[in-house]
Amino acid sequence: MVEIELGKDEYTKFEKARIIGARALQISLGAPFLINITKKDLKEMEYRPVEIAKKEFEKGVIPITIKRILPHNR
Repeated sequence: MVEIELGKDEYTKFEKARIIGARALQISLGAPFLINITKKDLKEMEYRPVEIAKKEFEKGVIPITIKRILPHNR
């Protein structure tokens, strides 16, 4: 199996949704934020874990990787 590091623009919409959803679940269960967020920003986002996870995804700091199995071992 070949593992490839991808940039944030190289994910499918399904992979992006899965990453953000998984990270939002972690945040809702009490995981610390991976970026500095001011109280003002938190109020603007209404403390929503999905919005926080989106910001983290945009910054590229979420430590989740995608392993794709490509056809014919390419």
